[in-house]
Amino acid sequence: MRKRPVTLTEAQYFMLAALLDGPLHGYGIIKATEQATGGRLKPAVGTLYGALERMERAGLLIADGEEIVDGRARRYYRLTPKGNATLDQEALRMQQAAAFVLTRRRGPARA
Repeated sequence: MRKRPVTLTEAQYFMLAALLDGPLHGYGIIKATEQATGGRLKPAVGTLYGALERMERAGLLIADGEEIVDGRARRYYRLTPKGNATLDQEALRMQQAAAFVLTRRRGPARA
C-alpha cells in the first residue's frame, strides 16, 4: 500500500522553510516564519512546539542538539531528507495552483 504525501499547513510550510539554511532553535523558527510572511504568521510557542513534535513524528525534521542559554534548554531542529522532499513537493503544488489561477486571469475578458 502506497503512503499518501504529507500535507502541510501554511504555518508548517514556513516552519520547515525556516530550516532550509540549517538548524534553528524554536525562537529562531518563530522569527524566521514571521519574517518570511511579513509578520502575517507568528506561531505561538505552544503552537510551534506542537507542530514541531508532529513534524518530527512524520519524519520531516529531527532534533539536532541542545544547548543551555540563561539556564534554559534550547533545542535545535534540522530538516531530514523527507522534510526537504516534502517542502519541495509543497512548493511545486503551490506554484502549479497559482499558475492555474494566473493563466486563467490572463485569458479573454468576461462580460
